[in-house]
Parts: sequence; structure tokens; C-alpha cells
Amino acid sequence: MTRFLLPILIISVVLFSAAGCTKNYISNTEIEDTDNNREIVAFCERYRHAVEDMNVGLLMSFAAPRYFDNNGTPTGDDDFDRNGLEEILAAKFKAVKAMRYEIRYRNIFESHGSIFVEYTFNMSFQYDVMEKSRWANKTADNRLELERVDDGFLIVSGM
Repeated sequence: MTRFLLPILIISVVLFSAAGCTKNYISNTEIEDTDNNREIVAFCERYRHAVEDMNVGLLMSFAAPRYFDNNGTPTGDDDFDRNGLEEILAAKFKAVKAMRYEIRYRNIFESHGSIFVEYTFNMSFQYDVMEKSRWANKTADNRLELERVDDGFLIVSGM
């Protein structure tokens, strides 16, 4: 009888130990549930809603004074700073009649004083072409670079 109890006891200890090591994740994300991560995701959700609402003014209020985006390319001809951001956002939103913007948060990490939020987005948008309404869809990976400020965060790059 003891021969059978020892393996069961060992298995039970291993299973209970492993259960205690599991991480909790923020709902519908791949992000560990911590106060800091919740605060970051909450800010990013405000950003997501501003994109979905095509609210250029609110998006500009999220942009850090040192905002800079290289558009994900190695050449400098499509780079823009905060001064060009408003014009780019307004031009992109001008042709769009409606938008749905979803984010799946995959990773949050800090490096050299910056906070990086890696996510996959799915954007569906309605626009007119020759007086006909059309829908388009785009799915891609993106990374926001944030800086912490007194009252929250600002976006340094990635809009």
C-alpha cells in the first residue's frame, strides 16, 4: 500500500507546486496582470478608442513633444515628427467614413526608460470610391513606445 501512496504523494506535491506558479493575465491579452501593466493597457485602450473615433485632437494630446516615427522603414524620406503627425492623421482619417480598431496586446516591457507595448491590430474601415462605399481590412503587428509622465503616459513613437 505504501508503494502506491508515495508516487501519488509526489505527483500531488508537483501538481500543487506548479499550480502556485501560474501567472494571471489581463483579460483578453497576453499581458501579466500587474497594477503597472493594467495602467499601461488602460492608456492604450484610450488610444485605441481615439483611433476608432478618428479623434485627431485627442491623439495629438497623447503624442510626446519628442514624438518621432520612422514608419518602419530604413529610409528617412517617410519619417515624421510631432509636427507632421497631425497632418498625417487628418489626411488618413479624411477619406474614412467609419472604423473599427481592435488590439490584441502581446507584450509590455521597459528598456532604457521607455515602455514598449507590442500588439497585433485589426482595423476595418469604410471609405468611398467613386461614390460607392467600400470596406477594407488590415491586420498587422505594431509597437508603441511610451514615456511615463506625471499624469500617465505619452506616445513617443508608433501611432
